[in-house]
Amino acid sequence: MIEGVRVIDFHGHVGSNDIMGMVDDPDLMIHAMDAGGIDVSCLFNIYYPSGTRGNDMTAQFVARHPDRFVGFAYVSPLTSADAMVAELERAIDTLKLVAIKLYPPFVPWSLDQPQWDPIYEFADQRGLLIIHHTGSEPQAFPKYLANVAPRYPRAKFVSGHSGNTPECRAQAIAAANANPNVFLETCSTFRTPGVIEQLVAEAGADRVLFGSDTPLMDPRPQLGKIITAQISNEAKAQVLGGNAARILEI
Repeated sequence: MIEGVRVIDFHGHVGSNDIMGMVDDPDLMIHAMDAGGIDVSCLFNIYYPSGTRGNDMTAQFVARHPDRFVGFAYVSPLTSADAMVAELERAIDTLKLVAIKLYPPFVPWSLDQPQWDPIYEFADQRGLLIIHHTGSEPQAFPKYLANVAPRYPRAKFVSGHSGNTPECRAQAIAAANANPNVFLETCSTFRTPGVIEQLVAEAGADRVLFGSDTPLMDPRPQLGKIITAQISNEAKAQVLGGNAARILEI
């Protein structure tokens, strides 16, 4: 299945987390990518609220294997609006990161609150993509994307984990169906069989993106649920990398 398909993992981390057993060793990550047939991993660092140190770490990490890694910028509304925009300008224009990662569970505001608007406005002006962590945390319900996406039509919004749980997954699918600039990403620490089929059937194969949460999780089993899903080979190719290449323009 992977032969001849450029596989892009849309969800990966820079920065070690001892509690979670996550080690961001690029050589180990490349080893797992090679073993699974993954060509490119998209990476971000969510551990520094200002974004500056984490974005520098991401850029340095990507520079070690620029043909295999793509970097996303991170900022947080725990800092000021001016600081967020300045850091995004630096990350995109100077560090050459290509998209934005946001993590609502780290802040007290749901992802549709005005504290996030400077980020959304920046992404809309530049036509950039934003991937949110979405899930059952009160700040991270995917339904909030349905409130944000219509206001920023030039930006693209990705529901990370597609909400994880069945209830939140339904919200993510509804947000994608209501907005052409909302996409669904597949990585999860728990999944019942049939979820990939559901995402493709209910949102469309052109709206689903393979992600693994590497190196928090081994990307190979996350890849396996795409390859073994009861969907067409054409749909698998779109999910595995075709959609990511199109919306990231890489």
